[in-house]
Order: sequence, then C-alpha cells, then structure tokens
Amino acid sequence: MTIQAQWDKFVEKCLSCQACELAESRRNVVVWRGGIKAPLMILGEGPDADEDRLGIPFVGRSGKLLDLLLSSFRLSKDDYHICNIVKCRPPGNRVPTREEAAQCRALLSEQLRLVRPTVYLLMGGTAYKYFTGSDEGITRVRGQWIETNNCYVMPTFHPAYVLRDPRNKPLLWQDFAAVRKKLEELSFLPPLRADDDCGI
Repeated sequence: MTIQAQWDKFVEKCLSCQACELAESRRNVVVWRGGIKAPLMILGEGPDADEDRLGIPFVGRSGKLLDLLLSSFRLSKDDYHICNIVKCRPPGNRVPTREEAAQCRALLSEQLRLVRPTVYLLMGGTAYKYFTGSDEGITRVRGQWIETNNCYVMPTFHPAYVLRDPRNKPLLWQDFAAVRKKLEELSFLPPLRADDDCGI
C-alpha cells in the first residue's frame, strides 16, 4: 500500500471516530495540514472555533501568526506537519481533558508512525503536558531541547498566548530559530542565506 493510500485510510478513520463525547458537538474532525511526510511536526492542543468550522488546524489569528513564523524561517508545507493533541473541538474552546486526550492518543500515535517526524515543536502547555506526560509549566521548559528515541522535542509558547501577551513574541521567534537550526544540522534544510529576514 502506498503512503498516500495509508494516509487516506488513516484520515477516514479519524473522520468516523466516535471514541469520546467530543464527537457529539464537533462540526469537523481536524486532522492536519502541511506535508504527509515531514521532518517537523507542530503540535497544538485542540481545534478552536475557526478550525472546527473549516476542518483545518491553525487557521484563525493563531494560525496567521504561525504562518508568519513558517514563512519568515523559509519553511515550506513539505517541511512541516501540523496537528493537535485532540482532533475535535472541546466545547467553548476549553482545554481537552486527560480522558479526551487519552482517547485520541491512538490516532495521534498512528499519525506519528505515518509522518515519522524527527523534530517536534509543542505549542503551549497543554500540548507539552499531554505529549510528554510532564506537569512542568511551559514557562519553565520552553526553549529547551528534549532528546528521545533519536528525535528532538522543543516546547514553546502557543501563538494565542503570544497574541495575548506580545512581550513573549521574541521568545517564540527564538524557539523557531532553534528549530530551524536543528533542521539544518540534521540536513533536512539548507542553511538560511545571510539576506533572509527572520526578524520579529
């Protein structure tokens, strides 16, 4: 079976999922955007209202900021794969519960096996907590590499947090710069040219 056929089968499984109560209130299952095979996986917590409406992750104000970062650091859609801890919107944009995250874990694990990323960018405290199992606060761990199973994991702030408190914008840019450098070190991307503008 080709990777495209495997991927299509996986997406169909996601679209028909009824594993938890989030299925009752969702409009769309939000699976991914970017490349199917990508060296970088960007992981958020869960769909918001815009994502639920369109069925695509990171499409609202947070998505615009994320897209600005991706373009600033010359990352094309084949370089990254964007998804969330849970694939259905929690009502009222609340944080997903541990039970909801656990029910979605099997689908996320299958997604990781298909995409096979080497670098992970965990956007926000919820993504960090549910992905790693750690309860440390995001402000304590952001910007620090975690190496596991020949992969590199970088926790950082969620774009929505930076939009609420722009003082943290330079830190988010700094973390993206570190991710870009790691992808270069691992030979997934060529070095940025001296005239590339990645400023904040």
